[in-house]
Amino acid sequence: MMHEAIAGFAKQFAWEPKVERPTKKKFKRVIVAGMGGSHLAADLLKSVHREIHMNIHRDYGLPFIAPSERSDTLVIASSYSGNTEETIDAFKEAGKKGVARAAIAIGGKLEKVARAARVPYVQMPDTGIQPRSALGFSIKGLAALMELSSFTMELSRLAKTLKPAAKEARGKTLARTLKGTIPMVYASTMNEAVAYNWKIKCNETGKIPAFYNVIPELNHNEMTGFDHTLKSAGLSKKFTVLFLADDDDNPRVQKRMAILIKLYRSRGLQCVTVPLKGDGRWMKIFSSLVLADWIAYYTALSYGAEPEQVPMVEEFKEMIAR
Repeated sequence: MMHEAIAGFAKQFAWEPKVERPTKKKFKRVIVAGMGGSHLAADLLKSVHREIHMNIHRDYGLPFIAPSERSDTLVIASSYSGNTEETIDAFKEAGKKGVARAAIAIGGKLEKVARAARVPYVQMPDTGIQPRSALGFSIKGLAALMELSSFTMELSRLAKTLKPAAKEARGKTLARTLKGTIPMVYASTMNEAVAYNWKIKCNETGKIPAFYNVIPELNHNEMTGFDHTLKSAGLSKKFTVLFLADDDDNPRVQKRMAILIKLYRSRGLQCVTVPLKGDGRWMKIFSSLVLADWIAYYTALSYGAEPEQVPMVEEFKEMIAR
């Protein structure tokens, strides 16, 4: 199932979301409330469209909203399953505060409360895939709720131009490179959402520990953790650093990345540069994420793990519901 989900990912961009009960009001601020794979699309959208005043909320309740800003704020509850308790709590809290609401899900409790409240709602296709694999559906649905029509058309083109199968061989090779190590994904601040998505795919699909950070911030702290002594040198050997290199990055960030690779390699760290390539910002992003999907998929197989399901997440949900 996971192999088919990755290979057929581009088809998601052909989906045309329908907004039930759309609102004509233009909001100055948007809060997207979502957990896990249900906020990943919002992360990416915010990273590209920085002109949008968007706050991504990953908790119960809501962040502080000044009383004077409530009438100009829209809270979008995003839960792929429709049953995420933190997201439903945020949706209900927005109702209590009189803040405008909208929702996106494949169904579940969120669908019921959104329709009962008669707020804008997008129903995503239920194809049986995991939330992290539904990024195409999520980002198009989110764009539709926010009335970003030109952006939606740009995404729709990816249905024909994005070729996931072309990345499979490279992903399989990189999975072999990572075998036996813990990946750390480094990117510019501009590409932080991409690096975070890589980490999540390694965790959920690959079933391995993985971490991420951004340049230039990590040049002021994290890198010193690898300036090891003889007694701590063995710790560094457990990591492979993946550098997401982007020609659109600030030239000073590109210089920092190049220098850091030299410093890390001189200290015995395995470093792999993964260029972000593609015609346009969104092609760059999703080509990179498809590659990450293949890496995580073949990483799971190399360790004898099942790549699609997330048993510890399900076990946790059962325990916390008791």
